[in-house]
Amino acid sequence: MSSKAGPFGLIILLSLCAVDGAQTAPSPARAVPQTAHAAVVQQLFQRGENALRAGNLDEAEGAFRHVLAMDPRVAGAYGNLGVIEMRRRQWKLALEMLRKAEQLAPAVAGVRLNIGLVYYRQSDYLSAIAPLESAVRDAPTSVQARYLLGLCYFFTGRYADAASALEPIWNEESGQLSYLYVLGIAAGKAQRKELEERALGTLVETGQNSAEFHLLMGKAHLNREEPDAAITELQLAAGRDPKMPFVHFNLGLAYMQKHDLERARQEFLADIALEPDVPYNYDQLGLIAFQQQRDLEAEKYLREALQRDPRLASAHFQLALLLERQDRYEDALAEINAASRTGPDGYSIHYVRARLLQKLGRSAETKVEIEKARHMMGGANDEENKELYSGPLPSPEVSREPQ
Repeated sequence: MSSKAGPFGLIILLSLCAVDGAQTAPSPARAVPQTAHAAVVQQLFQRGENALRAGNLDEAEGAFRHVLAMDPRVAGAYGNLGVIEMRRRQWKLALEMLRKAEQLAPAVAGVRLNIGLVYYRQSDYLSAIAPLESAVRDAPTSVQARYLLGLCYFFTGRYADAASALEPIWNEESGQLSYLYVLGIAAGKAQRKELEERALGTLVETGQNSAEFHLLMGKAHLNREEPDAAITELQLAAGRDPKMPFVHFNLGLAYMQKHDLERARQEFLADIALEPDVPYNYDQLGLIAFQQQRDLEAEKYLREALQRDPRLASAHFQLALLLERQDRYEDALAEINAASRTGPDGYSIHYVRARLLQKLGRSAETKVEIEKARHMMGGANDEENKELYSGPLPSPEVSREPQ
């Protein structure tokens, strides 16, 4: 990712730096008259900022909390405490601190960018969109904010919005293969053919036969449901870099499209050997085991996926079907509701929920869900499609956070 993302105009502009992609907050030196009290606050703030830059999180936290004890109006101290908790991956505490900073400094786009980052780092792309949209409105030249917003749109299936968010940063990012891939796929799905051809054409020119290029070209074929072409590209990527992340995952997806479940299973297991913490591999292994009537194995894999990413809607959806098959209707309903909260609210969600409600004897609610499903399907009656989860194709290979 390019480093050209410009700093936001923050409250009391004295300093601004990047810490793991998060924007640190400004010094309070210009916020109050330079009394002795204010000078001490400034010294403490500077001490905390220096410690944060050096990675001394405990020392930084102590300094910023001392600042707030002396002056609870310093938004920058709350903002930097939020950054500290982001470094610690304490997302709930990070949001708490950042929301306090936002209340004190509502005009500061950088605080909202950090709030978006907290959600993004938890793969909660839906929740990240609102703060990132707000940050882009107030800082339209921020490459980082635009890129993050475009990725969130992409991961939630809002392809036209993704293309619109990403196109303005072409000059800064068109040397990055992942940017070109996301823009090209989003433009294609949004029927913007000229932009699609420009992005994917530049991807071919820039890729120069690298492993990353073949990985992304393979993924492009997967998005077009061209599994044979995808396998060819992905095998070229594996030949150039046998340990490249996500090559085997995408080969697994390609074999899933060809309905070769055993070959797909082998590829997902191969990716787990390289990347044991990627939830999508376990999600797909759970789907394969479900289709092969191996329920204990399916539940094990799906719960492993959700342990790694509790917001993985496809795993919640598949687990709901599995629990329904075992006549565990209340548990299944809880999972289908979780899928609705964390992913696209498609007709398959409402159809399965209606079926579960009917089995639980909740007739009035069943009718409501059936009507929603019929409305979304346009009156069609495709029983097989009602069982399919229609979320976007998983794309962990392009989710690396822009800086």
